[in-house]
Amino acid sequence: MNPHDHMPLQGVDHVELWVGNAAQAAFFLERAFGFRRVAYAGLETGQRDRTSHVLAQGDVRLVVTGTLRSGTPVAEHHARHGDGVRTIALAVPDVDRAHAEAVRRGARAVAEPHERSDEHGTARLAAFATYGETVHALVDRSAYRGAFLPGFEAVAPDGDGRADRALFGSLDHVVGNVPLGAMQEWVAFYESVLGMRQLVHFSKEEVSTEYSALMSKVVSDGEGRVKFPINEPAEGRRRSQIDEFLEFYEGPGAQHLALTTDDIVATVQELTRRGVRFLPTPAAYYEDLPARVGDIAESLDDLRRLGILVDRDDEGYLLQVFTQPLGDRPTIFFEIIERHGARGFGAGNFRALFEAIEREQARRGNL
Repeated sequence: MNPHDHMPLQGVDHVELWVGNAAQAAFFLERAFGFRRVAYAGLETGQRDRTSHVLAQGDVRLVVTGTLRSGTPVAEHHARHGDGVRTIALAVPDVDRAHAEAVRRGARAVAEPHERSDEHGTARLAAFATYGETVHALVDRSAYRGAFLPGFEAVAPDGDGRADRALFGSLDHVVGNVPLGAMQEWVAFYESVLGMRQLVHFSKEEVSTEYSALMSKVVSDGEGRVKFPINEPAEGRRRSQIDEFLEFYEGPGAQHLALTTDDIVATVQELTRRGVRFLPTPAAYYEDLPARVGDIAESLDDLRRLGILVDRDDEGYLLQVFTQPLGDRPTIFFEIIERHGARGFGAGNFRALFEAIEREQARRGNL
C-alpha cells in the first residue's frame, strides 16, 4: 500500500441493487447468470423494512434488496428509478480514515463510520454520496468471518440450473451516466475524493453514429482494481442511449456492470441457453474484422454466430458483448468482457455497439 495514497482501494466489495422483488431478482440471477445465493437478511433475521439476497460468482458479489412495505427508502427509490444500482461498496483497509478524507475533500456523508457485529466477528462501514442517488459504501471486513456482513445469515446454495463452471471471474468496471455538462464534475470528484486518475477520454467524435453521440471519461485507482467510466450525452440529431437512460431512470445512475470471463464463447453460449438476450450485431461488422484486429485465438464463426465484438489496443485485444436491459425499463444491463492483455474499453466497437443500441431504441420509440 502506498503510504501517500489518501484513499487506498482494495477493490469493489459488492454492488447492491434496489429492486421491485428481491426474491425474483435473486432467482433470475441464479438461473440466468449462474450466480449462487450465499446469504440472506429479512424478517427472519430482524430486518423489518427490507429483504436482501447476496449472490456470488468468482470475485463478484451482488446484493439484491427489495422493500417489505410502502414508504421505505427502498420503495421510494424503486418507484422513481425502477431496478437499479444503489450502492457500489469499496473495500478499504481503514474505514475511518477513508471516510474522513472523503468528507474533507467534499463528499457528502450518508453514513458515519460504525461497527456491525455478530457471532462471526465485526465489520466496519461508512458511506458517502456520489452521482444521483448512487452511494459508495466503505467496507472493512478484515475482522469478519461470516457469509457476508453482520445481520445476514448464510444460505446453502441451490445447485439446480447452475453451470458446470463459473461463468464470471470479477467485476471489470461500473459505468455511470450523468447529464450533459456533469461528466467533468464527477471525474474531478473521483480524482479528488478517491484519489483516482483519468485513464482515458473518449470524445463525441469518437463515440458517435449518424444520429447520436456521447462523451466518456474513465477514472481508475492506481492499481487498476477499480474502474469507473463516466458518460454524458452529446448533442446529436436524435436522442442518445444516455438520454434514454436518464429519462427512464429519472436521473443519473449506474448504466451497466462489466463482468469478466475467461471464455466468452462458452459463457455466451451458456447464457443464451439459459434465455439471456444480447444486443444483436449485424453481419457486416465481421467482414473486415480480421484486417482490423489481427490474429485472435477465437473462431470468427463463433464470434459472428454469438454477436461478440472484438477490439485491439497497444497491449492486446478484448472481446465483449452486451445484454439487453435486465428489467422493464431500458436502463441497467450487463457487459460480458474477456481481456487478452488489452486495457481499453472497446473504442473500436463503439459505433457498432451504439448503432445496435439505436436499433433497439427505435423499436421502443425512444430514438
